[in-house]
Amino acid sequence: MLDYLKEFWVQFHWEAMLNSLQRLAGVLLCLTVHETCHGLAAYALGDPTAKERNRLSLNPLHHIDWLGLAAMFLCGFGWAKPVPVDMRYFKNPRRGMAITALAGPVSNFLLALVLLFSASRMYRWALPAEGPAARLFAFLLTTAVLSIGLGLFNLLPIPPLDGSKVLFALLPEGAYYTLMRYERYGMMVLLLLVWLNVGGSFLSEGIYIIYQWMVNLFF
Repeated sequence: MLDYLKEFWVQFHWEAMLNSLQRLAGVLLCLTVHETCHGLAAYALGDPTAKERNRLSLNPLHHIDWLGLAAMFLCGFGWAKPVPVDMRYFKNPRRGMAITALAGPVSNFLLALVLLFSASRMYRWALPAEGPAARLFAFLLTTAVLSIGLGLFNLLPIPPLDGSKVLFALLPEGAYYTLMRYERYGMMVLLLLVWLNVGGSFLSEGIYIIYQWMVNLFF
């Protein structure tokens, strides 16, 4: 009996470790694509800052904020190292900033589509029941959910999230620059909202609706 319990305990810890590593890989993939696409959008609009600082990279180490990554695992809310953007390079600074901001969430939705399409090919070829194929299948599905969640969360119009930059671009110029000056205080507001779980159910419902819609496209 003791041998059985010992074996069960080892297997339990091994599964827990694999699940944590799988989640970490998924989070890093979503964050890396998100931040890289911010930089690519800014570069396409004439801003070389991200390229000069080696942020147009799919290497996760170039984008990790270790405190933000830890917060994501401990609190369910985190952040990556923001891509540097100098809006003075844009012909239309406010529009350029809005497009650059929007590129991140859009990239996450596109990534989710790619992941679910790949999972559907695996499913139609042969349902992965166990082993590495089953773990890869689960990774594709769970990372798609993470990517949708990251994209949708960043569309919230609360500074410093991407949605705020899109919304601010629609405001009069004076109001835009005034609100941008107070952007740093938005993080405290976000942390408070997450801690109080304000709007969490609406966000979860939104993630579920988008996920189901994407699943129905391929399965």
